[in-house]
Amino acid sequence: MTNGRQEKDNGFPKRLALLHYWNALLVALLVFSGLLLFSSSWKELLGEAKIWIKWLHIMIGLVSILPVLAYLGSAVRHWQLLKGKPWQRLHIIVVLLLVMGWFISGVLLWQFQAMGPGVSNAALLAHDVFVWLGLPLFLYHSLTKLGRLKEPRRHQSQGFGRFYTRKDFLRTVIGAGLAISVVPALIKWIGDLGSGPEFQAVNKEGTNQLLPAPQPSADSAPPVGGGASGSFRSYSVTRLPFFTNDNWLFTINGLVEKPITLNWEEFVALKRSVQVSNFHCVTGWSVYNNTWEGIPLKELLEKAEVKAEARVVKLYSGDSMYTDSLTLQQADMDDIIVAVLHDGQPIPKDLGGPVRLIVPQMYAYKSVKWLNRIELIEEDHIGYWGQRGYEQDAWVQG
Repeated sequence: MTNGRQEKDNGFPKRLALLHYWNALLVALLVFSGLLLFSSSWKELLGEAKIWIKWLHIMIGLVSILPVLAYLGSAVRHWQLLKGKPWQRLHIIVVLLLVMGWFISGVLLWQFQAMGPGVSNAALLAHDVFVWLGLPLFLYHSLTKLGRLKEPRRHQSQGFGRFYTRKDFLRTVIGAGLAISVVPALIKWIGDLGSGPEFQAVNKEGTNQLLPAPQPSADSAPPVGGGASGSFRSYSVTRLPFFTNDNWLFTINGLVEKPITLNWEEFVALKRSVQVSNFHCVTGWSVYNNTWEGIPLKELLEKAEVKAEARVVKLYSGDSMYTDSLTLQQADMDDIIVAVLHDGQPIPKDLGGPVRLIVPQMYAYKSVKWLNRIELIEEDHIGYWGQRGYEQDAWVQG
């Protein structure tokens, strides 16, 4: 009995080490995939691949709870072994809190449609806090461990095998982290070198060049809603498009009696309305009390005189890739606006300017950026994100 129990005790540290490595691997994968999703440079470079990275991030997050659950079964015994080691006990508590915080907030973000914006906003804030608390701890832990491993052969039996030691693993983790930070900037820099002076001037300027600038009404400046509360996060599936008076046109065509084509001067002269509304993104963030100024979508459709057989309003982005759609019944909502001003200012290009759609009652992927064409069609149209698993009707709950 004694020998059997002693053998079992001798195996306990190895089981803990194995759980530690699996937890470290999963956390590393979560951190790296999360950074890829968070970085604006990587979002632009990855294109459609970021959809798969998002789902990979979610799946890894769900699996990450397994090492924690396995550890909890041995937590009391491990706690007793750490008697007289308060810093190690504190480390265990902090790691468990971080992993559980990541997991719970991540699940709430994953289920954003059931949770509604209020819960999603809080979950995103918590998720960000846990990341920025946990990331320095993770890097510090990796660097200090790397410095102690002077003789990696002593640790081979506890690591990932004879040919991949703990030191190798930590080097990989640190190297991948540096690559995620540096590579997108390097690729962007090389791309800029290969571009002509016209692109470089546009990239440096960072704003559209359209004249005359839209003049805000009395309700837009100062904003009738008091000004937006919160921060926008910029997303795009291509490089941000750039517009001048020479390359911008707004078109309404398809199943209409009176097709419309307007240049910038004509478009900016149209009579505009002002509305105050909230803006909700599926990734969990919201911006409240936005004052938008523009033309109600229903008024533009009335001007074009939609034919009886039309059923769907197809919306085109000026990036030449992104599309989405609304049914005619949805497009008739009073609060849908083709906006040219936000809080009394021209809409910046990273926020979808010069013109973007605003659909307050739906999540933001329906609010098409850089809107420059509306087509009336008879058949259904599944847009960019709808083709990639998002709900066709993106109603905000709660």
